[in-house]
Amino acid sequence: VLQAREAVAGKYSRPDAPLNSNDVIMTSGCSGAVEMAIGVLCSEGQNILLPRPGFCLYNTVAGSRNIEARLYNLMADKNWEVDIEHMESLIDSKTAAILINNPSNPCGSNFTKAHLRAILAVCERHRIPLISDEIYADMVFSGQVFTPTASLTTTVPILTLGGLAKQWLVPGWRIGWILVHDRCGAFSQVRQGLFALSTLINGPCAIVQAAIPKIFAEVPDDYLSELNEKLEVHARILETELKKVPGIDVITPQGAMYVMAKLNLDLFADISDDADFCQKLKWEENVEILPGECFAYPGTVRLVITPPQNELKAATERIKAFCYRHTK
Repeated sequence: VLQAREAVAGKYSRPDAPLNSNDVIMTSGCSGAVEMAIGVLCSEGQNILLPRPGFCLYNTVAGSRNIEARLYNLMADKNWEVDIEHMESLIDSKTAAILINNPSNPCGSNFTKAHLRAILAVCERHRIPLISDEIYADMVFSGQVFTPTASLTTTVPILTLGGLAKQWLVPGWRIGWILVHDRCGAFSQVRQGLFALSTLINGPCAIVQAAIPKIFAEVPDDYLSELNEKLEVHARILETELKKVPGIDVITPQGAMYVMAKLNLDLFADISDDADFCQKLKWEENVEILPGECFAYPGTVRLVITPPQNELKAATERIKAFCYRHTK
């Protein structure tokens, strides 16, 4: 729908990364944007560089198309920054794209401008396009500033992914988009491919598309800041309480909706790995969290910070009881 594309372009256009309606492809949720971006840039037999830990859908989409997923490391001790040297070592003649997710699911991290520029420099050196999954754009905590990746380059072509689900808390509406940033003219065939792929899907919902201009125009300016403040309070509850628990090392979150924690499995008497930890926690304490193996990063767990404060506090008490019960 043209009005939806115009509204998205107007909201996300910046002097250093301009957009118009022809630069916007509407998709069936941001997951649909992931599928289309990987599908248009990568062919069978090529490879794509994906983050570890990272959202598991990236690997699933690549694998379903016989595209090799090469996982570059994120460094927990550096607020989940990319190991640039490792990323660059994975590139070869069949590397079709690099994907980053910032702010991150599952890490709850937020890259600095300097770090984003280091990633873009890798793309520049090897002439590889970037997919920047920014579904959590602007969802950062105090002291943090979110930077759209495309605002930092005029030469690296970028497909930026976004949607309504997270910031507006409406995942069931299934509205996402791809923003085509291509000031060097490298994406002419990619634009044609995205248009062709967009004709294959039954969506996104036309009624919700029609609501987008009003959503962007009438949601109060203080909505996002209030949401971020609430999310940060929730994140700090989890961080503060879990730091008191033996065997769990929380990595301070900077944004998004998640907290990642390392498990010191040597301290537990009868926990074999992160999946075992989560399974036993679920059945013994009725608390469900995800094991790091879901994100190709075993030895960790991911917690969602969106439940009400009283439920988060109750969950941390149950996790404490569980850990004390299983400690050697």
